Amino acid sequence: MINAAVLELPTGILLPESIVHTELFAVLAAFVAINTVMYGALAASKVLPKLYPSDWVSGRNRRSETRSIHPDAPA
Repeated sequence: MINAAVLELPTGILLPESIVHTELFAVLAAFVAINTVMYGALAASKVLPKLYPSDWVSGRNRRSETRSIHPDAPA
C-alpha cells in the first residue's frame, strides 16, 4: 500500500527539472560517479591483504651459497 503523502509530493521538489537536464549537471553527476567508484576501490584495497609481486616471481636476490654457520644447510 502506497502512502498518500508520497503521492501528493510535487515533482522536482529538490531541483527544478530544467536544472537537472543541463550539461553542467551531467558533468557533476559523472564526477560524483567516478569519485564514488574510486573511493570504493580504495576502501576495498585497504580491507584486502597486501599482495607482493616478489612472492610470485623469483628474483635474482637469492644467494648461490649458504652463509649459515651450518655448512650443510641447503642454499
